Amino acid sequence: MAELSVLVVTFRDIFQSEAQEAGRYGEEYRKASALILLDRGDADRAGIKDGSAVTVASDAGSVVVNAGVDQESHPGVAFMPNSPWSNQLVSGQVGPSKIPEFKRIEARLSSASGPVLKIEELLLGIVQG
Repeated sequence: MAELSVLVVTFRDIFQSEAQEAGRYGEEYRKASALILLDRGDADRAGIKDGSAVTVASDAGSVVVNAGVDQESHPGVAFMPNSPWSNQLVSGQVGPSKIPEFKRIEARLSSASGPVLKIEELLLGIVQG
């Protein structure tokens, strides 16, 4: 797989919210949240298959999620549901608004460095540093 540079935009998703209500520690929530949606052309050029695990890295951190290939065209832009997985990419630095940048995260995708973690594993890693 070739490395792919994208601009990540986080978003809220009604289906993810429904899965969260059913159980934040469940598989349904993980599938709806540990996800990055890619432009079909970008995915094809990088050799990324729909459903494959990828590592997404920014200057703030990295996380392994599943790739989804979106039917809508948005070259160079990828979308991630707002979740503990996407938050691994968000810098702690804030501007004048005092709000972290959730909508314009410069990131790189590469072959997965491990499995997509369950939420409890992800949070334990944060706590343990």
